[in-house]
Amino acid sequence: MTYSIQGLSPDGFAPLFALDDAELAAINARRVTATANSGFPCRISLQDARAGEELILLHHTSHDVETPYRSAYAIYVRPSVDAASYRDTVPPVFEGRPIALRAFAADGMLQTARLAGPGEADGAIRDLFADAGIAYIDAHNAAHGCFAARIERDGV
Repeated sequence: MTYSIQGLSPDGFAPLFALDDAELAAINARRVTATANSGFPCRISLQDARAGEELILLHHTSHDVETPYRSAYAIYVRPSVDAASYRDTVPPVFEGRPIALRAFAADGMLQTARLAGPGEADGAIRDLFADAGIAYIDAHNAAHGCFAARIERDGV
């Protein structure tokens, strides 16, 4: 059993970095500067921004389905980074954080969920995918609730 985790495509976010602060505020986004080497997880690179790096904080619909489980929340993105790609391993932004894993059927309905402590995400992902009815998993930071990444069966 293999799985893959992809960072969000940078294409839709790149134009945000050309907007001024008033234009960002008009779309409920903010320009921020990371004040530490952790705590500012980029959803494109799936790595924490380093202190001093610029990011955009914006509202993002991560689970865009026609079910009661449609979900949106704030995320950070950095400019000029490539979308991360991981296979059978978890990205750096999962390390050292408790992660909430929400497992969905192909129709977007929640089937089950699990909390994974630091270092437990890989095993929890594999356990969830042992159920053939699980089509994909959305990972969220357990404490803040923000979307971390979509996890799919490899090849899906």
